[in-house]
Amino acid sequence: MALFIDSSDPKEIKDLFAWGVLSGVTTNPLIIAREAPDADLAERIHEILAVSWGDVSVELTTETEQEMLTEAAQYHAWNPQRITIKVPFSETGLRVLHNLAKRDIKTNVTCLMAMNQAYLAALAGATYVSIFSGRVRDMGYDVRPIISATRNVLEREGLSAKIIVGSMRHMMDVNEALEAGAHVPTVVPPILRKMVWNPRTIETIAEFNNAWRDRKKSTKK
Repeated sequence: MALFIDSSDPKEIKDLFAWGVLSGVTTNPLIIAREAPDADLAERIHEILAVSWGDVSVELTTETEQEMLTEAAQYHAWNPQRITIKVPFSETGLRVLHNLAKRDIKTNVTCLMAMNQAYLAALAGATYVSIFSGRVRDMGYDVRPIISATRNVLEREGLSAKIIVGSMRHMMDVNEALEAGAHVPTVVPPILRKMVWNPRTIETIAEFNNAWRDRKKSTKK
């Protein structure tokens, strides 16, 4: 089991990695466009690498097979041990994925909405298969059977791909993904912070601390 952060903000990534609960980072073009529209991608990813550990997913944005392979080579060279090439799922994506897998380049196949897609990606050699929880729910489906079916098939067939579940909209999405068999939930910072917070925990800690501070007053009475 592992937990990734879905962010491209080096400052926030550094802060959250200090908790000791994260094992990697996922990024995508939409996140980077929102968080740092004018950023140089290479500089941004190197900043992320410097404040984190584990795999860092960087997504391909070109569309032809040769363009994608050229782009993948560029990203891989930034840090061959840690950069994971995020490959959008398609027929072209499968060809690119298989080419990279044969060269032992780590891959994260993204935008998956169904078990059959994840199975194909795993067969082609994916390191990770990313199921998009929120977008599956947007289509009106329960994502949990998709996650559990994918986990069962991967284990039955002896396939090494790990299931990332992303596109999390609520804290309960994380709990349900873990219960359904996800290897790696990837969450945005606000959801990770909500995983810490519970009003009863805060009340209980305050009660204990207040009792300790007031202990001498109680003894005098």
